[in-house]
Amino acid sequence: MLSFPVTPSLLNHSHLLHHRPYFSFTVRSSSSSSAVQEVEESSKSTADAGELSSELYVSPPFPQIRAAKRVVLVRHGQSTWNAEGRIQGSSDFSVLTKKGEAQAETSRQMLFDESFDVCFSSPLIRSKRTAEIIWGNRKEEILTDYDLREIDLYSFQGLLKHEGKTKFGPAYRQWQVNPANFSIDGHYPVRELWARARNCWTKILAHESKSVLVVAHNAVNQALVATAIGLGTGFFRILLQSNCGVSVLDFTPSADGGSPHICLNRLNQTPNSPVAAGSSGGRKASKRIILVCYGTTQGDSEASVAYSAEQPMNMLGIIQAQKTAELLLDLNVSSVVSSPKNACVQTAEAISRVQEAADCLGADCVPRYVELKKMNDLDVEDILQQSKKDTVGVAPFQPGWLKGFEDEVLSTLWNQSGKVWQSLLTEQADEAEPEKVVVVVGHPAAHIALMGHCLNLTKEWMGSFHLDAGSVSVIDFPDGPAGRGVIRCINYTAHLGRWSIPITRSTVDDEEF
Repeated sequence: MLSFPVTPSLLNHSHLLHHRPYFSFTVRSSSSSSAVQEVEESSKSTADAGELSSELYVSPPFPQIRAAKRVVLVRHGQSTWNAEGRIQGSSDFSVLTKKGEAQAETSRQMLFDESFDVCFSSPLIRSKRTAEIIWGNRKEEILTDYDLREIDLYSFQGLLKHEGKTKFGPAYRQWQVNPANFSIDGHYPVRELWARARNCWTKILAHESKSVLVVAHNAVNQALVATAIGLGTGFFRILLQSNCGVSVLDFTPSADGGSPHICLNRLNQTPNSPVAAGSSGGRKASKRIILVCYGTTQGDSEASVAYSAEQPMNMLGIIQAQKTAELLLDLNVSSVVSSPKNACVQTAEAISRVQEAADCLGADCVPRYVELKKMNDLDVEDILQQSKKDTVGVAPFQPGWLKGFEDEVLSTLWNQSGKVWQSLLTEQADEAEPEKVVVVVGHPAAHIALMGHCLNLTKEWMGSFHLDAGSVSVIDFPDGPAGRGVIRCINYTAHLGRWSIPITRSTVDDEEF
């Protein structure tokens, strides 16, 4: 295997910088960990080195690229220390379990037909073995990069979680509730990790390749996703990375030759179901919002496909809706909220019918009742049609398509979606239902805005996310609806089977990107 030389991480992390290539202004959010401020001098540091500033800074732009590039991130399969509940960090004593090997094999099959040009891997055994399984008999060598190792946790490494709590007390508590400011042995691990992730991107983007596979770890993959789209250390444990979960980022050259446009195409597509029982960032979640994009419609073959939700679904759309309904069958859905547009209502009705037949289908012992309701504020197509730009041929299922609309249109969409988000949080706050799953069916633009509100972002981030027809995205609330939402997955399409969206696509012609 080939290896890159070790590049020392930044030593002073009190002024850690974060990338945001799409805008330049100051914005403050209600969440201090989500606030973003552009600074003129990248060398500016906070006065107190012991506490991370309440603002996240924007770093210099990413390096220019000459051709479109897609990067597929994969976390390693389950390791022996994962199974034991032991803190791994960047230690290299654990190996893949049989389950971990099977997960890696499933990922290999999922990515078997994909035309990767290169594979980067962490040098740690559990990640390197996962990369070897996925890479298979491809001729190209796997490139190991020490910066792709897992987060350095120093004295925590090797401890069982209850041992860490007993031995370190307040420090372990800080690691759980405020990781951005967590310090141990004179280090700030999460801040160091963010700096290291930025360094990784410089090397990955400099490589002459169009389709890149990166196999690494939970925390470092979180940092890679976050730094790519401009999110700081306050988003640690907010964008989940499960064992062998796949995340995809698209880098498109800028027309002015500057920093590329970066879009998160999908997050944490796992070998198993994204709605299966489990934890979100190590915490159980009893409240959940599931965002479902309607299936393809008869209007999708016509010119103005950005406004096709009013059309009835075509046969593929009907299949997509049915597959989504089957995926959600293992959940006891409390309510389905839908845009009033035809394709959305059709999708919502399919989900409701399958839920209410759960006893007949063997998924439950008693019939279920699912409340189905339409919400007018979920209808965003009328807002998009206010655009004075030529939007004929605009496809809502292409990365970054929302960048083509005026600021005024995006502001209206953002504000209306904010009302929907508050309404959904109010519904989730009902203490009469300690466990509640709400399914929301709507236009991809509405769902992208809802995820932005969940993350306490601003409308400028809407071009940084992507959703496909029939996709599912999951938001968990491990601390209840009053706490921060955790994004379990974005743009999951594996449930669509033969009609799922490929992880990678041809990059022979940049226009196809």
